[in-house]
Amino acid sequence: MRKVIHVDMDAFYASVEQRDQPGLRGRPVAVGGSGQRGVVAAASYEARAFGVHSAMSSRRARRLCPELIFVPARFELYKAVSRQIRAIYADYTDLVEPLSLDEAYLDVTHPKQGPTSATLLAREIRRRIREETGLTASAGISFNKFLAKVASDMRKPNGQMLIAPEDALAFLEKLPIEKFHGIGRVTAARMRALGIHTGLDLKQWTEVDLVRRFGKVGRHYYRIVRAQDERPVNPNRKRKSIGAERTFREDIRTASLLKDQLLDLCQRIFKTMKESGRYGRTISLKMKKPDFSIVSRSRSFEQEVRELSILQELTLELFRDHWEEGTPLRLLGVSVSNLSPTDPGIGVQLDLAFPNSGAANSP
Repeated sequence: MRKVIHVDMDAFYASVEQRDQPGLRGRPVAVGGSGQRGVVAAASYEARAFGVHSAMSSRRARRLCPELIFVPARFELYKAVSRQIRAIYADYTDLVEPLSLDEAYLDVTHPKQGPTSATLLAREIRRRIREETGLTASAGISFNKFLAKVASDMRKPNGQMLIAPEDALAFLEKLPIEKFHGIGRVTAARMRALGIHTGLDLKQWTEVDLVRRFGKVGRHYYRIVRAQDERPVNPNRKRKSIGAERTFREDIRTASLLKDQLLDLCQRIFKTMKESGRYGRTISLKMKKPDFSIVSRSRSFEQEVRELSILQELTLELFRDHWEEGTPLRLLGVSVSNLSPTDPGIGVQLDLAFPNSGAANSP
């Protein structure tokens, strides 16, 4: 039976800032843009107590927590700390699947060193992270990835939890439906409307009925409530897309200004594609209006887009086809997916905090 650990850093970006700036410790901190159109990239636990969370507008965050302290993001530093943490993982196993800068799955069925107990090994890894980086991490331990992720969420911050094979089914039956990893707020509300409040309620539904109600993902719901997850910890997990977006300080309705923003986003995306050696066949455009409604459009091609000029031309064409002249926008985003499988390892996520844009990516 496999032994899987899910390690998740606690409020990673904000914790790095509190570590480096003692005056921020114990205080509500938000990493991101503080302007009227800024976005919270990460929030400390002191800020989360007021309801502040990542991807929230800075304006709303300040209303919830008037004492909130904004600090600019330092993504190069966060990446450097992430490399430190991954070096610790590598001392114990080569089967490490990073999900982002701050979390990863580890298969420690056959550890390279340390205790053979996954629980003791998780404790040792967390201790080393604390000693070598000054940061805390939470961990979940179980026999598959789904349960390990659920377990780490249950013990945040700075804790760990084991879900043993003999306890898994009973644990899942009692678990509130919104605590299932992969069931978001909207889906949880739909399930509660159907009388599904716990894992036990979900377990009463047949696979056919779940697919009829929720589409193909219904098969996933049917399996996870029965603790079935055979996905391996994949150290060569490849990113599915490369993208970037920008929130504007003020709404933009001028075509030439919006096109300039798109050209810049394309340039940044293409730089990452070129560095990773992976090019995509699908271009997606995201436009957010002042009322926060979102228009998303995509276009796929038979061959990968391997030149910047072509990426920019196709993106502008997509924009012209789906933007109504004079419509104000508060955000533009571009992404490229269906990437060519030429990169042997996992790509580093493209974190963009644009100067003077009031925007930052969430962790």
